[in-house]
Parts: sequence; C-alpha cells; structure tokens
Amino acid sequence: MTRLQGNNQNRTVLVIGTLIAALLIALAVYAVRGNSGRGDGQTVNFDLQGQPILGQADAPVTVVVFEDFKCPNCKRFEEEFLPQIRAQYLDTGKARLVPMNFPFLAEAARLPENDSKFAAQAVECAFVQGGSEAYDALSKIIFRAQGPESQVWASKSRLKELAQNVEGLDQARFATCLDNDETAAAVEADTAQARRANVGGTPTVFVNGRALDSYDAATVGRAIDAASQN
Repeated sequence: MTRLQGNNQNRTVLVIGTLIAALLIALAVYAVRGNSGRGDGQTVNFDLQGQPILGQADAPVTVVVFEDFKCPNCKRFEEEFLPQIRAQYLDTGKARLVPMNFPFLAEAARLPENDSKFAAQAVECAFVQGGSEAYDALSKIIFRAQGPESQVWASKSRLKELAQNVEGLDQARFATCLDNDETAAAVEADTAQARRANVGGTPTVFVNGRALDSYDAATVGRAIDAASQN
C-alpha cells in the first residue's frame, strides 16, 4: 500500500512536470512566432553597412525588419503587408527597408538541421552575387516554398533548387557559397544585432530605430508617416 501511494505521488509529480514543460515550450514557440519586438521605447542604432536595401538608398526613413524564413508570420508580412508598404513608401522614395536575418526557429525547435540558418545563408549568398535585387528575389521564392515550422524543409539541396529560379544567378558559385557556409558570418552578424536590440520574435519591425508593436501595413505606415514629420 505504501508503495502504491508512492507510485501515485510519482505520477502526480510526473504530470505536473509534464504540464510545466508543455507551458515552457508553448511560451518559447510564441516568442519565436509572435512579434514581441523590443518594447522598451528606446531607439536602436543598427549597423546597416553592407546590408541589402529595398527602395531608394537615400530615403529619409529606415525600416529594419528581422525575419526567420521558417516563421509563418514572416511569410504573412512578406506576402500580405510588404507589397502595400512597397507601393506606398518604398517605391515612392519615402522610406527604405533593410531586411535582416534572425534565424532561431529551427534551433528553438531542436530540429536535426538548422534550416533557419541555411535559408538565411542562402539569401546572403544571392546578395553577394546580385545585390539587393537577388536577395529580394530569393527571399520571395523561399517564403513561397515555406514548409511546416516543425519540420526541416529548407535543406541546402532544396535551397539550391529554389535558387535556380533567380534570374542571372551563377548557380555553381551559389552552390559553392552555400555548401561552404561562406555567408555564415553575415548571418551571425545580423543575429548579434537582433540580440543587442532585444528582439524577442519574428517578424520584428523597427522604424528609425524604434520597435513597433505590430508588423501590419497600417502600423508600419503610421510609423513611417510619423517619422517623416520629425
């Protein structure tokens, strides 16, 4: 009887431990998928030298976006909201957008391969060859091909297949760049800037160094308009 009671106690401890673990995992996933931003109201000075730029390089307002290619909300930003921001602000010279990589979803999910980082390195390899236009083109292609965040889908072999759709890209040179992790340092530099800015999720959007509490086109647009008045 004593042994049975002890087993019941052990089961209770096990159940409680399991519930706590599940809660911690859920919070981690929320942090990765949501847009937690910085949230302290401080202005961040980013090092944007050598970064891809969408829009006119001398635009008066700078939008910085941290993304992970495995992040569903990043896909939504790229496909639903960014086209509106492009048309109203980037194409008109009112703002420029600097995409930066914060690839941590695969690692957070403990996947067998860090395909978040592979995808980030791939767009950086495209940037080395074809500049911002190639970076942007491959980014769109990868987001369109996005698979489940709980699975490895952006393998290096798959990324090389996707890169074949980028016009003008030297595929042999791209493959060598990706296979040899030649842009790993650039991705690590982006990640370091994200951590210094206390970025807690993706996508996180900054306008002139100030984090926004959302990534929808209306919120980003209002922030750009306000920054233009300062």
